[in-house]
Amino acid sequence: MRRSPWATLTVLALAQFIVVLDVTIVNVALPHIQSDLGFTADGLQWVISAYTLVFGGFLLLGGRAADLLGSRRVFVTGLILFGVTSLAGGLAGSPGLLIAARTLQGLGGAMLSPAALGILTVTFPHGRERNIAMGVWGGLAGLGGTLGVVAGGFLVDALSWRWVFIVNVPIVVALVVATPLIVPHVRPHAGRRGFDALGALLATGGLLGVVYAVVRAEPLGWTSAEVLGCLAGGVLLLAAFLVVEARVDTPLVPMRLLRSRALSSAGAAIALTGAAFLSMFFLTAIFLQQVRGDSALRAGVEFLPMGGAAIGAAVLATPLITRFGTRPVQLAGTVLSVAGLVLLSRADATGSYASQIMPGLILFGLGIIAVSVPAQIAAVVDVTHADAGAASGVFTAFQQVGGAVGLAVVTTLSTSRTTHALAGGVSQSDALVDGFHRGLLVAAAFTVGTLVVTLFSPRLAPSAEQIAGAAAAA
Repeated sequence: MRRSPWATLTVLALAQFIVVLDVTIVNVALPHIQSDLGFTADGLQWVISAYTLVFGGFLLLGGRAADLLGSRRVFVTGLILFGVTSLAGGLAGSPGLLIAARTLQGLGGAMLSPAALGILTVTFPHGRERNIAMGVWGGLAGLGGTLGVVAGGFLVDALSWRWVFIVNVPIVVALVVATPLIVPHVRPHAGRRGFDALGALLATGGLLGVVYAVVRAEPLGWTSAEVLGCLAGGVLLLAAFLVVEARVDTPLVPMRLLRSRALSSAGAAIALTGAAFLSMFFLTAIFLQQVRGDSALRAGVEFLPMGGAAIGAAVLATPLITRFGTRPVQLAGTVLSVAGLVLLSRADATGSYASQIMPGLILFGLGIIAVSVPAQIAAVVDVTHADAGAASGVFTAFQQVGGAVGLAVVTTLSTSRTTHALAGGVSQSDALVDGFHRGLLVAAAFTVGTLVVTLFSPRLAPSAEQIAGAAAAA
């Protein structure tokens, strides 16, 4: 039976849409989740971090599994896991159960996302049709991030926070039914392929150990046995990961990629940018609702100018990079991002949205994409064709993991400021504002780190073909 490639694209893009949607749709529900399930202020960030850490940590392994076992099989398995854990998250009755569901949901996303991209690549031949397909893929993924905050606000206000997870279930069921009928079977790659499960477990376990130590440092102190033990364990697991990757025949992260100065610089930049982005989203969603008293839906709508600015920046990025190269565009984006975060850090409980919130969101939306697109291009511009997919996977993992680690740091420092302010007799609202301000300034410091990395990155003048392909993947 002949299958339409555009019908296949519809299924794949919709799957990627819900994966990206699930990163942002949860943010506006966080205050309601916290009050209903009794999350602590520093524990709440695990609702986001558990998903992004596991998604980033297992992303490359998901791509390897698709190569070894067949992309459609892994895609459907990831979809089923994503749907089941979405239902489990919606029914969770305790913080532990919700975090466990989010952890496994991240694993489902790490399976289905690279498998879907692999199917798309073989479905559309290289050239105009594939560029159109990649544009639709990237556009719907970006739309998922923008609409997530609005959809989340609507579901929370109209039904409850549980529906930000349950809404995935009927979509997943429809996709699982449609996939065998619409999506072609992609045969596993011939030849000997490694399955570096140990590398993925060591990397993700090490990162979880480090993040947990950062989170627990605020209530326990950096010298506590629990914090030092988790930190040491995390570092040892990461060191073991590097040893394993250097010795296995088919490593999860080929060491030759990390020796690429362009990829290393781009990865460091996107990790710091991801930290700033997730932290800004997390803090601002709570600030709008708990400090300013906005409803979940209104808070979601208030993020829309940032999404519109990001879409505009994505349109402008490619011609600007073609004319000036990657570094000037990335530097400009970094400056805009820092300016946006600093403006947001000056907001208070009573100021108007139009003057205190929206300008910062617009600048940040413009800046974050102006950093991301040239970084994506720089990540793959000097790697071989055979390594291009792995390089893109490494880049995406840097983004996800950097976001999770950065969010842990920002949340810990923000909560510490709020706690000390409350202990000093400050009102709860003012204490939350103090914590919000400190958190955003720390996020701005991450972005300044991106500026430093960019200044020392190699000068690149990629070809028009390289720009088109990498920008589509971004």
